[in-house]
Amino acid sequence: MDVLLTIPDPEMPISIVDLGLIEDVQIQSGCVSIDVLPTFVGCPALPMIADDITRKVGQLEDVENVEVRFIYDPPWTVDRISETGRLSLKTHGVTVPEPGSGATKLDVPGHQHPGGGGEGSVELRTSALPCPFCDSRDTKLESQFGPTRCRMMYYCNACKNTFEHMKKV
Repeated sequence: MDVLLTIPDPEMPISIVDLGLIEDVQIQSGCVSIDVLPTFVGCPALPMIADDITRKVGQLEDVENVEVRFIYDPPWTVDRISETGRLSLKTHGVTVPEPGSGATKLDVPGHQHPGGGGEGSVELRTSALPCPFCDSRDTKLESQFGPTRCRMMYYCNACKNTFEHMKKV
């Protein structure tokens, strides 16, 4: 795990361990098998992550073979990001939803939820994310599409900085 902690995600300033990508590590007779959870299916960084893991873990004494397997069950979520990883991302202008956060359903008699939640439910969301640079909540969503599939772009009206926010998946 110490070696895996030194491997950065190719697209963000965070280690693959702090990002929560490592699901399982098995070691048996010089063979190391590592299960990795991709943030998104088809993530273009997966080959680089596999190469880095294979190279760095393969340099360890007594390691003869490294197998990297990408698995999708359980699915990766932002809840897997460690506190250290969250702080690293914030330092670099990327915010992350709080663990367990998300939309809340509220019963409203006579209202049909457009997402299929049934009569009487409404989805509530807060859009005032704190800016990672100045902590102001005077922020707005600029684009649901960021530099990667797992991020979107926000703008802070207070300090005039653009910042990225991890999508809740």
